[in-house]
Amino acid sequence: MEPDAMLDLARSIFAKQPFTRYLGAELLELSDTGAIIQLRLREELRQQHGFAHGGVLSYLADNAITFAGGMALKSDALTSEFKINYLRPAQATLLRAEAGAVSVSGRQAVCQCSIYAIDDADKTLCALAQGTVVRISKG
Repeated sequence: MEPDAMLDLARSIFAKQPFTRYLGAELLELSDTGAIIQLRLREELRQQHGFAHGGVLSYLADNAITFAGGMALKSDALTSEFKINYLRPAQATLLRAEAGAVSVSGRQAVCQCSIYAIDDADKTLCALAQGTVVRISKG
């Protein structure tokens, strides 16, 4: 798939995700092998201690990994597995997931993602994730 067509496809897929719209996530950047997704942390996305809910961090990791893998595979793609390590509670106004493919083969890409809690000039690493993304076969 041509690079411009791939960017258009990725942006279209992101815009069509109902859960993404509900959370208010933004697709900030796409590259040949990477993706950056950002989310303003609202009150209803926090857990009982005021930190970002783990499910919100997992969403960011999963989606950023999938988009990074899809860009690397130059195809529509799905996450086949991922794991996440929560490093510290996320207390911030913004969360940013920065993902990139580290290994790409014909059908799959292994990607890593760093999730940061951002307040003003402070950017704190709060989670790391790794996952495998597979090309969607049409058939």
